[in-house]
Amino acid sequence: MSTVLLRVVPVDSPIHRLWAGTKMIAAFLISLLLMLQPAWPVLGVVVAFLVAIALIARLPLSTLPRLPWWFWGLIVLGGLITVPTGGTAVLRYIQVTLFGLILLTTSFLITWTTPMSEIAPALAKLGAPLRRLGIPVDEWAVVVALTLRGLPLLMDEIRILRAARKLRPKSGGITHADANPLVDILTAAMAVATRRAGELGEAITARGGTGELTAHPARARRADFVALVVVIVVCSGAGMLGVLL
Repeated sequence: MSTVLLRVVPVDSPIHRLWAGTKMIAAFLISLLLMLQPAWPVLGVVVAFLVAIALIARLPLSTLPRLPWWFWGLIVLGGLITVPTGGTAVLRYIQVTLFGLILLTTSFLITWTTPMSEIAPALAKLGAPLRRLGIPVDEWAVVVALTLRGLPLLMDEIRILRAARKLRPKSGGITHADANPLVDILTAAMAVATRRAGELGEAITARGGTGELTAHPARARRADFVALVVVIVVCSGAGMLGVLL
């Protein structure tokens, strides 16, 4: 079972060619709209808009993550808990759940269409005005970029460790590791993560330090301004629809 998370899907599309900062601004506008107008018509318009973006980005259905059964089980359990409080509470719960899934999908759309190397420079450029206030914008951008880059690697390592543990021959007695498989895997994952972090730090230092991570020539172009206009129009129309309905 293959899950594509926090990794760019290697296809060519207008969405992929947009500047990373444009996608972040669009995600912020969508989040702001949903916080101010979380009505059903607004949620429907945003869902349709995200589906249209996925189609334009030529993302295959296999890109969608296959979430574990316990994730959906917790959502269903939360809905069952709200049933005794009345139908209004259930609808509100569904609305909040859909709100969270939309925000999660919006974030995934950015990672599926944007190389990780473009995240840090875009964050540094968008946060440039905050440097006058003494805020370490570049350092924050580097932390975010390294986190997004490291999570897929850590997930792969955990998957490999789980597979290796299943292949390990069974011993005659029950060891502490056999009794606590989660502790065994997490301990090994922490050791691997520490080693990879050291190697990554050495590689960054050899290439000129963290400043190289935020130095990227990409910037907004005409297509980015057109995309932002489209997002603003959609968000404005959805907001007005939510007020009228």
